[in-house]
Amino acid sequence: MSTHSNHPFHLVNYSPWPLTGAIGAMTTVAGLVKWFHHYNMSLFILGTIITIMTMHQWWRDISREGTFQGLHTYPVTLGLRWGMILFIVSEVFFFISFFWAFFHSSLSPTIELGANWPPVGIVPFNPFQIPLLNTAILLASGVTVTWAHHSLMENNHSQTTQGLFFTVLLGIYFTMLQAYEYIEAPFTIADAVYGSTFFVATGFHGLHVLIGTTFLLICLIRHLNNHFSKTHHFGFEAAAWYWHFVDVVWLFLYVSIYWWGY
Repeated sequence: MSTHSNHPFHLVNYSPWPLTGAIGAMTTVAGLVKWFHHYNMSLFILGTIITIMTMHQWWRDISREGTFQGLHTYPVTLGLRWGMILFIVSEVFFFISFFWAFFHSSLSPTIELGANWPPVGIVPFNPFQIPLLNTAILLASGVTVTWAHHSLMENNHSQTTQGLFFTVLLGIYFTMLQAYEYIEAPFTIADAVYGSTFFVATGFHGLHVLIGTTFLLICLIRHLNNHFSKTHHFGFEAAAWYWHFVDVVWLFLYVSIYWWGY
């Protein structure tokens, strides 16, 4: 690897974190299998600890590279932007597969489902209760993250902090309400294709909300440590893009699975 830096590109140093991240992910998945089949969480906890430690140290290194070492030049940032855009596009197609499964099953329900949607015996959620509240929460969080972004571009430190804080708070509130909804659900993932499509689609969206909330929380911590400036804050922009994507997916989920499928 070249030792000079007379170029605008970022040649990363050797890092152990991709390897430890892969080991952490493998251990976590194996731990989940062990937990589900043997009711023992020890391997899952070990995998989670490895993954969290990897996340902390890998993100710390990237923050140092972008903030203190000046390695995130314009061409590097451009590459990061395109990488984030393509990642979100891949996520869009990921969720399209769930919507495809839902509409394939619901538009022409089979005789095994009673030729009816929702299937006979399943009581769906009232879309005008917790799902509607969750919709309002996510729309409000989209407003607060945009407020934070515009405040950052105007170099308003305190309002950026407030906007990010409220966005993280709303993300946590959404997750708590979704968890309550799952606990109170009158059907399970094993209840025909309705239960499968409902819990897989809303569950993966909930996972994305958790990831986005973590993303924004890290941005809030970095902002409090003065890592962002009005012209150099792609880490925050990427988090905002991701959060808006999560918002839009929820709107489609609400309209199709909760409201139309009611």
